[in-house]
Amino acid sequence: MRKITLALTAILAAGCVFNTTYEEETSVTNDSYVEVEGRKNFGSSHALMTTPQPCVVIATWDKEHHPNVMVAAWAGQLDATEVIISLSQHKTTENLEASKAFTLSFVDRNTLVQSDYFGLVSGKLVADKIARVGFTVTSSPNVNAPIIKEYPLTLECKVRSFKDGILIGEVVNMSAEERILTGGKVDLDKLQPVVFDASANVYRAVGEVVGHAWQEGKVYMDNQ
Repeated sequence: MRKITLALTAILAAGCVFNTTYEEETSVTNDSYVEVEGRKNFGSSHALMTTPQPCVVIATWDKEHHPNVMVAAWAGQLDATEVIISLSQHKTTENLEASKAFTLSFVDRNTLVQSDYFGLVSGKLVADKIARVGFTVTSSPNVNAPIIKEYPLTLECKVRSFKDGILIGEVVNMSAEERILTGGKVDLDKLQPVVFDASANVYRAVGEVVGHAWQEGKVYMDNQ
């Protein structure tokens, strides 16, 4: 359980991807706020918001047991064993209603191009888009959903609830390829995940270690 918590925190906190459409500029204005003096004020409709966001893909079975995948853009960790995702209407949402399960995989440098393609085309129009990029699937042994083999880190999830476009998934298992582990833990240097920068509409690599959690701030505790 703790391994799941640590890995989810490290990766989902590194950043999240969950709306397949993005508009660089918006015509919506919001005048119901007071401007902060000395800063550029954007209101509530600017694309930046909580960028960067980790790039993830959701895989599901359809009613005929064909695999489908989509790229999402608004997701995060809800608690120790739950994830939360905001979804508009997709083939994936139809599948979720039927299967009550999904897998969530993290995009890395090696799968970036294929994953971007998954976000460009709908499974309703291109039924074989997973096979089209040369990816393969296997059935999850824990939930009613496919695992895409080419992603080195995957969460197997049951649908805890799905209402008003908000999907909450219970993480049943996390599996990772040995090559991305160090000391039995997911190593982001080896995984090389990418994040979505909504401000510039680009993908970015997760960078170097700049500090240690719950350690750096201790310099202010010396005199306590």
